[in-house]
Amino acid sequence: MDIRFSGSRSGTAPLTWGQRAIWDTIQKTAPDDHYFNFGRVLKVPRRARPLTVERAVEALGALVERHESLRTRLGAGPSQVLETSGAIAVTLSTGDPDRLLDTLAEKAFDYAGEWPLRVGLVVADETSGGTAGEAPGGTAERPSGDTAGRTLGGTVTHIVLVFCHLAADGLGAEAAITDLRLLLLRGAVPGPPPPSPLDLARWQRSDQGLRVARIAAEHWESEYRRIPPTMFDRPVAAPEGPPVWRAQIVSRALDLAVQRIAAVHGVSTSTVLLAASSVLVGAVTGHDVCAMLPIVGNRFRADTANAVTTLSQEGLFVLDLRRGTTFADLLGVAKPAALRAYRSAYHDPDDRDRLTARIGRERGAEIHPYCCFNDMRFIDLVDASHDERTVRQAMEETVLTWPLSQDRLNCRFCLHVTGEPGGLGVSLTADTRFLPRPAMERYLYDLESLLVEAAFREVLEPVG
Repeated sequence: MDIRFSGSRSGTAPLTWGQRAIWDTIQKTAPDDHYFNFGRVLKVPRRARPLTVERAVEALGALVERHESLRTRLGAGPSQVLETSGAIAVTLSTGDPDRLLDTLAEKAFDYAGEWPLRVGLVVADETSGGTAGEAPGGTAERPSGDTAGRTLGGTVTHIVLVFCHLAADGLGAEAAITDLRLLLLRGAVPGPPPPSPLDLARWQRSDQGLRVARIAAEHWESEYRRIPPTMFDRPVAAPEGPPVWRAQIVSRALDLAVQRIAAVHGVSTSTVLLAASSVLVGAVTGHDVCAMLPIVGNRFRADTANAVTTLSQEGLFVLDLRRGTTFADLLGVAKPAALRAYRSAYHDPDDRDRLTARIGRERGAEIHPYCCFNDMRFIDLVDASHDERTVRQAMEETVLTWPLSQDRLNCRFCLHVTGEPGGLGVSLTADTRFLPRPAMERYLYDLESLLVEAAFREVLEPVG
């Protein structure tokens, strides 16, 4: 089956700030750039059932027609090229939706030649308990037309979408899923579509866009003059196997402790985690000033709140660790610093490149933190009622795993925060030449311990 679409316009424009930022990152990570593929699984709403393959494909076609980023590919320059019409292949499966998502995401996109969306449909086999043409892993070969619906029973249970990061970020993907759900339930999405990447590129070159870029550049310039040139500045070990590894903990204790701290101090849980992560990076590297690059959604304008595109960019968060002896002290410093970082994230990458080069020449060193923080959650829960005994007992449930290794990454230290069924998920992807695997494991457990102590103690205990 193919998703056929026919939109209302085509066009070419320069890349948006968000597209340029992620494209630069993709190039630095290739050939391991499949790292940036991500996806969503939509369980078909009960009120939309039974959903045939044909109806699912029709809804997906309407989604691609509504959101121009899903039919925009990379052009020369580089540039963005919006196409009016085309077709996206669909993979049919009777297997596990999450496994199908992994399969669709495991290969890097062909950014110029492939549509920036991969689609899979999980279909219930209601006729024979099996599937015709089933391939290894439960993914069926694609029959065409009505044959697919009859062979696989005709009932779609899950829709799997994998996005190219040039087309959408996490919040953009959520907007796409919301609209797809409405298309399945109501047949249409109310209201006009939000701005497309084509529209955003033009706004960013307007007087208003240039003013926003200038204010952001002033923040980057002032902070670049006082931060360490880079946070992880000395290789400390030779890698064993691939140099880049990911460690992840899932911790209910960490979740409860962060909720309590945020409620008591009147800040977001993300700011609590950003501050604590910076404290530990300072302890590991020996720097008194920590610079971290939080990934910011940049959806402050009402018209871009539901845009299916990539607006996320790095902000610059700087925490002077000498300005406090308690975690409460540092949290008080971190709150306004985080706000400045969020405002600076909507910036022109060309401005940042020019500042990096000029200030690097002045200081005689490359200026780049190579230290990132990405809170990927969409809900922020705070609760001061969690008691110490419950939180400390929950530490015994914490699990650490090593889910990924690869050869290249455009960073040396990347912390990702997710909400997991067993608690808060914190994964650390690092270049083990600068932070060996034992140090990565120690960092994650220290983060948990630091925040559990901070939830119930006034004095910030020394780390390490």
